[in-house]
Amino acid sequence: MKRELITTSDGSKTLLINGLEETYHSKHGALQEAIHVFIKNGLNLINSYEINILELGFGTGLNVLVTIDEYLKNDKNHKIKYFSIEKYPIFFEEASELSYSKLFSNDFVKDLSLKIHELDWEASNELTKDFHLTKIKKDFFDLKNTELPPIDLVYFDCFGARVQPDLWEMELLEIVASKIRAGGLLTTYASKGSVRRNLIELGFEVEKKQGPPGKREMMIAWKK
Repeated sequence: MKRELITTSDGSKTLLINGLEETYHSKHGALQEAIHVFIKNGLNLINSYEINILELGFGTGLNVLVTIDEYLKNDKNHKIKYFSIEKYPIFFEEASELSYSKLFSNDFVKDLSLKIHELDWEASNELTKDFHLTKIKKDFFDLKNTELPPIDLVYFDCFGARVQPDLWEMELLEIVASKIRAGGLLTTYASKGSVRRNLIELGFEVEKKQGPPGKREMMIAWKK
């Protein structure tokens, strides 16, 4: 899988998979998309003191960085356990070329932009007090047999249905739903009608939200 570094419309970088013409983040703004979908319409909607987050998948690590950046700004003093699953990690050299340290004003987050790619897989890594990151090197479908605490928030950030349609069908959605506690939230950049119908069938209350730059709509779904 050959990947090419590209600059998105907000100046932040992402990776393009050559041949598939699929990017890890929106060409209209990688950083803006991550904040809009996973912070504004995800983390900021959760009121629990202890929050268990499941991300599909780890990718460039940008979603982890915007999450811990928000965590450090927040006066609610949450405890966060962040689980991120990824079968095909990017190379350290690629992470370095993304230059994500330049996107953040917090020196601690700047330092983490590369460190998170060097952390051991299948281990709970304490990034700072009360924020732990566990990277899981598995196929998404292997979540079925992966032990996790009840999940409060899912970042459903798989590649698009155009290139990986199976990731947006009932089988994986059902596996993910089984990991979410009642009252938990799933947020995704997608707005596909079949995904919405599947989530409703799985017992979610689905809301359409304004999409990030370049996208009209996105979805969040609360588990009943």
